[in-house]
Amino acid sequence: MTKEEFTISIAKEQKSLRRFLLALCCGDKTLADDIAQETFIKAYLSLEQYHEKNKFSAWLKTIAHNTFLDYIKYHKIYLPLDYATTETSNENSDSSFKYQELYYALNKLSPKERTTILLYYLEGYSIKEICDIICCTEDAVKQQLLRGRKHLKAIISHE
Repeated sequence: MTKEEFTISIAKEQKSLRRFLLALCCGDKTLADDIAQETFIKAYLSLEQYHEKNKFSAWLKTIAHNTFLDYIKYHKIYLPLDYATTETSNENSDSSFKYQELYYALNKLSPKERTTILLYYLEGYSIKEICDIICCTEDAVKQQLLRGRKHLKAIISHE
């Protein structure tokens, strides 16, 4: 892949990746943007590892997922839900809390469950594609989806 092709591919995937990371970071836009930038740098530096047979968006999300996990492990953070960070620049104050309950519920899930739920429902990846992104078996992905749905249902029904 050439630098020009990389730039075009990033431009196509940027919105989807940032949406995925924003949800993964439970609405913390600053953290999601930082991880996105680090993901783009890592992807560029790893271009020789990308094989054209792979789906670029899945390859990029794999890097983003690993970058996210490395970040929370290194910084030993529990993602607090800071409602002030869910606001985006062009939104009015009423819409800034649009996904507040969802981010709150996602924040209560483990990172594995959260990632699997987001990749399946938000990004529309198949179970097999999720296996490739998060490097686990189909049974593990199915189990994470089952547990994630169960936990989300319990969280939402208690609210």
